[in-house]
Amino acid sequence: MTGFGAFYDEHIRIAVLRLLDSQAGYCANDSVLTTAVQALGLSCTRDQMRAQLSWLQDVRAVTLLKPMDGVIVATLTERGGDVANGRTSISGIQRPSPKG
Repeated sequence: MTGFGAFYDEHIRIAVLRLLDSQAGYCANDSVLTTAVQALGLSCTRDQMRAQLSWLQDVRAVTLLKPMDGVIVATLTERGGDVANGRTSISGIQRPSPKG
């Protein structure tokens, strides 16, 4: 049985992918993503967001760039966009609800 923490992580990950998918350039920094996820009712610190972004990079859903100390910019990959829009799935990421 999967624990609450794993479900929570899955929800944060799909939220991040959907947020990035909604941006014109498909990218945002870790500070903005942390604030946006919190606005969706998901408690997440910046350190936790960085761990989630690293996980998403490991499964090739985002790429990460560190333009300066203390800032991480995440960019959605094609694979991440497919997950955000429900065209494919990755274990460990909540499948999105249908848009409508």
